[in-house]
Amino acid sequence: MRLLAALCLLLLLRFAEPRRGRRSDAAERGSAEWAHTRGRGRAGVVRRQTQECKEYFDAGEKYLDCQDRQLTTVMEGWPKDIHHLLLARNKIQVLRDNMFSQFSQLKSLDLQQNAISMVEDRAFNGLSKLRTLLLQHNSLKTASDEVLLPMPRLTYLRLYDNPWSCHCPLDSLLRTLQVPSNRNLGNYAKCAEPLSLRGQKLKKLNVDSLCAGDNQVDETQPKPPTKKIVATSMCHTYMFPKPVLDCSYKGLSNVPSDLPSDIVKMDLSGNNIKHLRPKQFLHSKDLKMLNLSSTSLNQIDAGAFAGLLYLRELDLSNNSLHYFQYAVLEDLYFLRKLSLSNNPWICDYNIHYLIYWLKLHPGVAHTGLICAEPREFRGWRVVDYVKTYNGECPKDIQTGGANNGAQGGTENE
Repeated sequence: MRLLAALCLLLLLRFAEPRRGRRSDAAERGSAEWAHTRGRGRAGVVRRQTQECKEYFDAGEKYLDCQDRQLTTVMEGWPKDIHHLLLARNKIQVLRDNMFSQFSQLKSLDLQQNAISMVEDRAFNGLSKLRTLLLQHNSLKTASDEVLLPMPRLTYLRLYDNPWSCHCPLDSLLRTLQVPSNRNLGNYAKCAEPLSLRGQKLKKLNVDSLCAGDNQVDETQPKPPTKKIVATSMCHTYMFPKPVLDCSYKGLSNVPSDLPSDIVKMDLSGNNIKHLRPKQFLHSKDLKMLNLSSTSLNQIDAGAFAGLLYLRELDLSNNSLHYFQYAVLEDLYFLRKLSLSNNPWICDYNIHYLIYWLKLHPGVAHTGLICAEPREFRGWRVVDYVKTYNGECPKDIQTGGANNGAQGGTENE
């Protein structure tokens, strides 16, 4: 009886196993396919886009930072409610029709330092709220005014450092740029050809005679490299949240020429600019912060800061300055902060101008005025040295003042 029961049990198990196995295999395959599809459709995309771009908020507005990502076009899956799209330093060559149409809330679009050589007429369709468009440092030769029509609120347009071909096809764009109300559209952009117009600004060309230059001879000669174009193209321009020119640690030996006039902050730190000559910042009238720290600076001519009427912060720390020549600071009427630390200040008669200027401008907070030479004054505060030089204190008190001055680097807080 037991043997018969065992045989019945074995038969039941034999018939049940294949059926259970088939269901298990199908379930496993289905689960795998579902997981793969789900991962590809959701998690995979999110993870890939997170690695490519950085999304953040500033002052209540949404930014998508896709700079330096080797991108050749706009990717699917990017958020459509962004206000500022940063695509600088990628490998985009052509702006196709409706390329940005999904970003209807966009206020600024940064496309500088790509390889853009063509913009189709409807590339900016849908960008009715766009105010800032950066296209400098690309390979554009021509474009029609139709590319600007979808952007009625456009206020800032940067087109410089492109090899513009100043022939008849550029006619309509030039007429739009030269409308008086478009004062910030296309500033500093210049012709690369024909030869007779090379170097002339698009904003100042005689548009009526533009087509007459099409028969110029020898107009295909390559544009000779100029130091100012190379220097400017090495810098990064940011328009939001405020106009900034970042030229830090670019190996520059001079202040770049043709600086944008509307920048508020300029960073030239970490370069090798040893000498500031007169009027190098003359056109940067809106500048409020200027960083010249760690530039090996050892000489500043009078008039170097001419035009910087609204400058509020000036950083000259970590340089090789010994003193200021007379009148170097005379143009800085609204200066509020002056950083002077880590300079080898020489405490002799030449340093007196700086101290007298600071006395006349008590609202300027300054740090770092410590004597490095001569040896007998090393470690003194410069202001204490000047007091001693002028004999304002008895000799026995001067020594005490010197010791107190060696304690810190702050002149006035």
